[in-house]
Amino acid sequence: MAISVLQPPPYCIFSHHHQWNASPLPPIRECKCRIRPPRAIMNAVLATNEDTSSTFSSSTFPLFQPSNPPQATPASQLEPADPDFYKIGYIRNMRAYGIEFREGPDGFGVYASKDIEPLRRARVIMEIPLELMLTISQKLPWMFFPDIIPVGHPIFDIINSTDPETDWDLRLACLLLYAFDCKDNFWQLYGDFLPSADECTSLLLATEEDLLELQDKELASTIREQQHRALEFWEKNWHSAVPLKIKRLAEEPERFIWAVAMAQSRCINKQIRIGALVQDANMLIPYADMLNHSFKPNCFFHWRFKDRMLEVMINAGQGIKRGDEMTVNYMDGQMNNFFMQLYGFSSPVVMFCSLTL
Repeated sequence: MAISVLQPPPYCIFSHHHQWNASPLPPIRECKCRIRPPRAIMNAVLATNEDTSSTFSSSTFPLFQPSNPPQATPASQLEPADPDFYKIGYIRNMRAYGIEFREGPDGFGVYASKDIEPLRRARVIMEIPLELMLTISQKLPWMFFPDIIPVGHPIFDIINSTDPETDWDLRLACLLLYAFDCKDNFWQLYGDFLPSADECTSLLLATEEDLLELQDKELASTIREQQHRALEFWEKNWHSAVPLKIKRLAEEPERFIWAVAMAQSRCINKQIRIGALVQDANMLIPYADMLNHSFKPNCFFHWRFKDRMLEVMINAGQGIKRGDEMTVNYMDGQMNNFFMQLYGFSSPVVMFCSLTL
């Protein structure tokens, strides 16, 4: 096929400013090769596409493979918590990252909502502000947070009547019941998620028939003493025959014993720093108390003093799979009978203490 010679353009956009003196273009030689017509080109392209698609369809290229069905995990057997559970708060709310709360036959638990790769540094999965906690110092002078108890309130007399060395659980139980009675307090809402007396596994709520079934007579005797101690405290302060100095926060003894069981089984003891003040405190920390126990935990607690936050952090180098349960060690170094008393379970991992059941 012959190709005609191109001619130079008859005009130039720069003609008003510059004079072009370009020599005429040399003639283009005739192309001897045969050019495939357009229809043949399209047919070849379509044939190539068909071959390519068949090649990919028969290959194992990952993009074209069907996705694997989701695998069953421990969390998939449980019901997700009510979305409002995450929204309870005041000025600052709890913040959670990569986790979800689920409820099963044994109560609430915290589970990973995604895979978490191991890192050389610990990472935060929960932040709980001080405003949501119930805290009381372990030693005199008593310091409470939040500041829900006005100065001179009669409950101070009740708390001052306790033994500073041994009665931390009674003081925290009083504070918990008082928070339940404060209008629009956070714990009025969060209390709905705490285990009831029937759901709580603390032996403090065990009946005499339950205690008789324990083969460890020493543990059964300890539980009876704890029950008698809580009952005496209730009779002294909230029995109907006692002059009313303060609203009867627990009209029935079972209510107060339940509050003591909550204090014993869900309390976190930490040394916290607020400004220049460092104090050892007994703390009821919402959301963090939903973490279950393990002797090989994947999480731990850390107090962030600069903005008064408790952080729940994943151990450095710890890899987590989606659906794995997040756990902490409740009482490192404690004996088995102490676990049985507070939580209703023991473990063979604790080798330095045997417990007869």
